[in-house]
Amino acid sequence: MRLIIAGIGLLSVALCGVGADKILPAPELPASSPWDLLELSQVPEFRWTDEKKPIRSLIYEGAKLFGEKTEVFAFYATPETIGGNASSEGEYPAVVLVHGGGGTAFAEWVWLWANRGYAAVAMDLSGHRPPAPVFDPDTGQLLEDLGFDPKGRKRLEYGGPDQGHQQKFDSIGGEVSDDWPYHAVANVIRAHSLIRSFREINVRRTAVTGISWGGYTTCLVASIDNRFAAAVPVYGCGFLHEGESVQKPAIDNLDLRDEWVKTYDPSRYLRACRVPIFFVNGTNDKHYPLDSYARSYSLVQGPRNLRIQVNMPHSHRAGWVPDEIGLFIDQYCRDGKPLPVIGNPKREGNIVVAGIENTDGIKQATLHYTADRGPLVKRKWKQQPAALKEGKITAPMPSETPTIWLLSATSERGAMVTSEVVFAADR
Repeated sequence: MRLIIAGIGLLSVALCGVGADKILPAPELPASSPWDLLELSQVPEFRWTDEKKPIRSLIYEGAKLFGEKTEVFAFYATPETIGGNASSEGEYPAVVLVHGGGGTAFAEWVWLWANRGYAAVAMDLSGHRPPAPVFDPDTGQLLEDLGFDPKGRKRLEYGGPDQGHQQKFDSIGGEVSDDWPYHAVANVIRAHSLIRSFREINVRRTAVTGISWGGYTTCLVASIDNRFAAAVPVYGCGFLHEGESVQKPAIDNLDLRDEWVKTYDPSRYLRACRVPIFFVNGTNDKHYPLDSYARSYSLVQGPRNLRIQVNMPHSHRAGWVPDEIGLFIDQYCRDGKPLPVIGNPKREGNIVVAGIENTDGIKQATLHYTADRGPLVKRKWKQQPAALKEGKITAPMPSETPTIWLLSATSERGAMVTSEVVFAADR
């Protein structure tokens, strides 16, 4: 750590050096935002509960619950902790990992990012602590992440709100401190403030990525905490109160429906996002349907890119496996080769056209479309080849009239990006 700290229990860490920079509120942030950005900019108190194993564990101070303290459990690893070589000051880029509904702090996820060359922190946002991971006693390699089984998770003595329906929705009204979205966003940003105080972190090269409800939270966090260099929400988006979102019935049943939307839906915040952001989702995702998704990414006024995979499965592991997530974060945190960016596609007669940037190494372009109608989750998608020439992707419009379509480009390193989604007027 940058400071000499002593004692047992919660260790107080003061702001210092380049890790002390404050979150600067964007003018587009809504007045309904309940988060105190100055407070969240400060380094929370914390204690190590295991600083010997390749993946360390710690507990840090969370947002208050009815004026009382809460604590948050997190796993933390770096290339040094898993490899043994001493790190220098400011050596590592860092990533904050945000689990989805039913999830926890996943040691496997932290391990993956430490092997990519990052310091990584993953916190539990349900007031619990998962079991310690299992390592090979001879090699130190991770053998098993036991956190996937909820039965092994233990409630923290000072844990914050759990992650059930009641905490996500029904608690709206009155004091915000018992609302799960309030705690989730605050505790992700607190984790960011904490690791920025660690000696080994390059504070100008930090990123955040989250899956499902973690993607929802990442949309909010990236719109609020402008200290990040990159953000990747997987599946998550805003407009949960509209369209075919599976959350819409729960929100519609709230007596304070409009208050929940105003306070916690990412659609109210994404206009403020200036952090470069990479939206990753599937065409048929029932949790974050394509129409809500498109409306969400369209709000972003800063740099953004898209990866919409046909029939992408929805799970934690499926959500962290795409290589493009690491490549996008590398682009901003390790001076990596930029991913291609496809411009807004247009129809010119019977031809589909879109501009494309960073075309080096692209081996394939494709038009993806569905001619079906009805629920988005049930539509079948088809594809046909597209051509890449002189900085443009072109493809003939299919003989059957598409109701929804998009373009993709895949590079020689296997990275796929997509255009915005185009909806027919009578989709």
